[in-house]
Amino acid sequence: MEPTRILLADDHALVRRGLRLILDAEPDLTVVAEAGNGAEAVELADQGVDLAILDIAMPRMTGIQAAREISRRAPEVRLLMLSMYDNEQYLFESLKAGASGYVLKSVADRDLLEACRAAMRGEPFLYPGAVTALIRDYLQRDDQGEGLPASILTPREEEIVKLIAEGHSSKEIADLLVISIKTVERHRANVLSKLGMRDRLELTRYAIRAGLVEP
Repeated sequence: MEPTRILLADDHALVRRGLRLILDAEPDLTVVAEAGNGAEAVELADQGVDLAILDIAMPRMTGIQAAREISRRAPEVRLLMLSMYDNEQYLFESLKAGASGYVLKSVADRDLLEACRAAMRGEPFLYPGAVTALIRDYLQRDDQGEGLPASILTPREEEIVKLIAEGHSSKEIADLLVISIKTVERHRANVLSKLGMRDRLELTRYAIRAGLVEP
């Protein structure tokens, strides 16, 4: 039986090295590609990969944004999210983006292998606190007659909010995304209007709450 081919995405080379040692020591798992940010992960995901392990907090494109794009481009690739944070917002956004598991970095040496194998069996993997959060959220929504909220921003708008929150100017964002400054400003105005916000500070707070940047 062929080993599961894994893409490992984290912006810290030392973290990638440690996780790779754990994964490559197993006969049924092998890391075939590494990425330092979400955009790189998206480009590599459709090149013979079975499973993508994505750090949530990465520059240029978060793991959650990358997961959405990989789900769209290569739906056969299974997705696992890695995070330093036991954060309900990150958890819910990860699951909505198509991830089948959420692993805390603090216990990755214990949980990561089990999570990889569960993902390849088509089963979810969640740490105990995440299960509690999901059940509580479900019960609250059911009690209030609510469905799961849809994201109010488009993927491009989220990308621009993330870059604004990281301190990039409109010109820098235009250069990074290969679009005009006028297009960046139009997206920014649309985002502010949709969210009922006024300035970069409020956008940055929103980006932190939405898991687009680290607090």
